[in-house]
Amino acid sequence: MALTRRQREIYEFIRDFVRRNGYSPSLEEIGGHFGLSSVATVHKHVSHLVEKGYLQKAWNRSRSVEPVEDVTDEVSETPSLPVLGTVAAGSPIEAIEDAGATERVAVPPDMVRRPGETFVLRVRGDSMIDEQIRDGDLVVVESRQQARNGETVVAVVDGTDATLKRFYRSRGKSGDTVKLVPANERMEPIEVPAANVEIRGVLRGLLRTY
Repeated sequence: MALTRRQREIYEFIRDFVRRNGYSPSLEEIGGHFGLSSVATVHKHVSHLVEKGYLQKAWNRSRSVEPVEDVTDEVSETPSLPVLGTVAAGSPIEAIEDAGATERVAVPPDMVRRPGETFVLRVRGDSMIDEQIRDGDLVVVESRQQARNGETVVAVVDGTDATLKRFYRSRGKSGDTVKLVPANERMEPIEVPAANVEIRGVLRGLLRTY
């Protein structure tokens, strides 16, 4: 079972600590190493590692854990992210998001700078086909509320319609305007007042299954 980046770091710290000292670090020592002031937070990470089979309770010491040696070389470097719904690469569709989503996919680490704020959406439509984003693809999205001109974003228009497009913002006499530009010459850009557009995230990568 894949580990988050923080879980992997804590597992490796505990493993190395045990190898050097012959006993496990305390929760306080783990927290001190990672700058975590909350023992409860450390305990939560350790509990997840036990549940996933990477640590086990030490039989001869109270409140102590030790690495499960036969999984030492199986720690995944690949983060797993939730698939939260569908986004339109075409005409905007009603935003489809599932906060309780259970589907997860493995994602290359270089697409994930902030694991806790990165998610995956399934693409519907072909408005971004010239950027090789096709109907049915999965896109990796970093949650952000601001975007730079030229970035590909997940945007919600008029509070209800979600779309995947290239983002451009400009300032005119009547106020700021946002243009959401498709990568398909057969489709027209969407141009609306900036106040009508909410950025949900910025594209970080593309996943495709053949």
